[in-house]
Amino acid sequence: MSRKQVFGSSHVPLSPAVRAGDFVFVSGQVPVRADGTVVDGGIEPQTRQVLENVKAALALAGATMDDVVKTTVWIEDARDFGGMNKVYGSFFAKEPPARTTVESRLMIDIKVEIEAVAYAPVK
Repeated sequence: MSRKQVFGSSHVPLSPAVRAGDFVFVSGQVPVRADGTVVDGGIEPQTRQVLENVKAALALAGATMDDVVKTTVWIEDARDFGGMNKVYGSFFAKEPPARTTVESRLMIDIKVEIEAVAYAPVK
């Protein structure tokens, strides 16, 4: 097996997921549906879509949300932390991963972006 496997494709120069040995790295996911449209309605629906996109990218590499050991969350407005955290907690109800959350201006007009690292040993 190659040292690195890439999964999925993007219109920008990145891979949605990359497996390196037993680790899977998921690029920052944004609240965009499969058709490319941005989910509106605020932080909660956007966080839900982002985490569904993280889940889908993990699946490409044979990993699940239960395998996630670390996430980084960027939110456009720190006042949205409570809403983001509520939805985030529903995706990681038990044994949540380590997490860093920062307020940041994002690349497009969205409220949240999340990247993840999973530990999913190759079987």
